[in-house]
Amino acid sequence: MKLTAPWEKDAGFGRKLKTYRNHTKIIAQPGIVMKVLRRKRIVLFMAYFLLLVLTMLNLANYKWTKEPQQCNHQMRSTTYQSRSDIRFLYRPSLAKKRQLIYVLTTWRSGSSFFGELFNQNPEVFFLYEPMWHIWQKLYPGDAVSLQGAARDMLSSLYRCDLSVFQLYNSPGGKNFTSLGLFGATLNKVVCSYPLCSAYRKEVVGMVDDKVCKKCPPQSLRLLEEECLKYSTIVIKGVRILDVNVLAPLMEDPSLDLKVIHLVRDPRAVANSRIKSRHGLIRENLQVVRSRDPKLRRIPFVDPGHKANKKDGSDYHSIGAMEVICDRTSRTLRTALNPPSWLKGKYMAVRYEDLVENPVKTLRNIYRFANLTTNHDIESFALNMTSGSSSSSKPFIVSSRNATQAASAWRTVLSIQQIKQVEDYCHHAMSVLGYERVRTAGEAKDLSKSLLTHSKL
Repeated sequence: MKLTAPWEKDAGFGRKLKTYRNHTKIIAQPGIVMKVLRRKRIVLFMAYFLLLVLTMLNLANYKWTKEPQQCNHQMRSTTYQSRSDIRFLYRPSLAKKRQLIYVLTTWRSGSSFFGELFNQNPEVFFLYEPMWHIWQKLYPGDAVSLQGAARDMLSSLYRCDLSVFQLYNSPGGKNFTSLGLFGATLNKVVCSYPLCSAYRKEVVGMVDDKVCKKCPPQSLRLLEEECLKYSTIVIKGVRILDVNVLAPLMEDPSLDLKVIHLVRDPRAVANSRIKSRHGLIRENLQVVRSRDPKLRRIPFVDPGHKANKKDGSDYHSIGAMEVICDRTSRTLRTALNPPSWLKGKYMAVRYEDLVENPVKTLRNIYRFANLTTNHDIESFALNMTSGSSSSSKPFIVSSRNATQAASAWRTVLSIQQIKQVEDYCHHAMSVLGYERVRTAGEAKDLSKSLLTHSKL
């Protein structure tokens, strides 16, 4: 009888034994093992390299095809509510470089009329006091502490990003519209075609706010699209107190920003502030809150003066001049020895020179702003400064005898008030060419000019 081995009966066991023998042979040959390992390493390396190449190509393709986040693209893809975020204050530069102008001035310096010289120009997108919204929302913050927020708003507005207004909207309030902006009903862009049919931008003439109020409120997106059509953007504001605050914007290579510094005799400014005290109560308080409490000051009134109800508001009106003139002096010191970011980008304009020779001054201003004047705008400037009236309601631009209005302070302010303003503003007055007075009689002698040459 023939004996059969167990592996000969079990086919599966035979296959396992065969595999074991083959494996034993491979182990016995180290050269074969090394070749197998090398092949595995090569395969792994090629797979890793291929994965890396595909990843890089994918990233490159994303970068090349992604649309730039400019104002017009961003606005069409995102709602305003979701964009009310501080991150949107700093956005990539516009593809089209624009001439940007900021009119740096203070309250009651003739800035409303000055702003109209740009508002009337069909080539200019003009905004009137947009930082008003900041001061209202953050009241009663002091003037100096609000400077950074005002600069950030300008950074957005000069890029035609108007969604920044939503940051200062009431919680749960409706979205801003074109008519919700401060001064909107006097704005030629807002009140003219295509946003409204009431006016035409190319026709020079004041806007009647009663007419413009009937215009349909448009979304800020449409106003942004209109902004993008203009090669010149001008913003007039009284809430940036010092040109040095604007240094980051003027150093930004994506912005071509220039500053026109509109100044006026501080005594005339103080007189107009007193006259307009009821309309400037909040602003006066915010400015006075920035005063240095350690400084010694001359008495506000004569020792024998009997206090009356208006003394409090007059005190704030004139007291605000201390802060205003201090910040003006900082601007003037910088302008007298301009750093690189300010050279060729700063122009000072005295209100008195503008009203004395409006056409010549207008041409100089437009030349600085890279704009071309025309007969209609020159006639507008001339007519607005040569009217028969010597005064007008505060905050209303109208035709008047601007030369008489500019010197009205000389017969209205007391010598004590004049001395107080001169004490606060002596440096700015010296640089800008405003002479001080020694007596009340000298102040009231209108035959004597108190204007000399500016040092700028």
